[in-house]
Amino acid sequence: MERKLDVGGTLTRIFQTYGDQAGVLLPVAFCLYLLVGIISALLVGSLVLFPLSLAVTVVAATLYQGMVVGLVKDVQDGRRDYSVGELIDATWPVVLPLIGAGLLAGLGIGLGLFLLIVPGLFLATIWAVIAPAIVVEHCGVIEAFGRSRELVRGNGWQVFGVLFVVFVIAGIFSAILGAIGAAIASGIGGRIVANVIAQTLTAPIGALAAATIYFALVPGNGGSEAPPAAPPPPPDQPVVTG
Repeated sequence: MERKLDVGGTLTRIFQTYGDQAGVLLPVAFCLYLLVGIISALLVGSLVLFPLSLAVTVVAATLYQGMVVGLVKDVQDGRRDYSVGELIDATWPVVLPLIGAGLLAGLGIGLGLFLLIVPGLFLATIWAVIAPAIVVEHCGVIEAFGRSRELVRGNGWQVFGVLFVVFVIAGIFSAILGAIGAAIASGIGGRIVANVIAQTLTAPIGALAAATIYFALVPGNGGSEAPPAAPPPPPDQPVVTG
């Protein structure tokens, strides 16, 4: 039987995990994005050092995504067993594949959105669980694209619906926080703090969405796939007469 993603249930799990694990999600996001904000502020205006700033941003976002996938995997049984340090340590071995896949996906989705919008949305949907496939299954960069497409197949609209709702909520939240920050912040330091706070509060949403969708689609990890049918009973033994 074909698995079907429960959009409402998936969204509920995303925000329930956000609330339950906020003590891990928010401090880690704050530390990472504070580092990114400081480095970006120090290198602002320098075209020569811009690649360094971009690299720090990509690594921070990638490390955070990997940590969140590990966290969601850890809490599948209803409780968290690993510390923050252990979750981050488990992500380091797959950071390079995550970065490579993230850059390729970003280029493909960005180009699709720039050209006709719809292709970009399509790619964002079928590539929604690339990062979890790398972290959990240790897929290679190219293999992860195919694995994500395989998992999403048959649930494209459902996955798109979850991503759309998450994007809208995160966008509205970020806009509100940005407006508040712009109103009360003074100077570059205030703007950095306001931006870091906005990123800290919104970053977990997208990361949790990818991880939650993945575990909802993978058999044996909370997915909705029906259990395999029981084997047929053995045929009756022939009766030997005579």
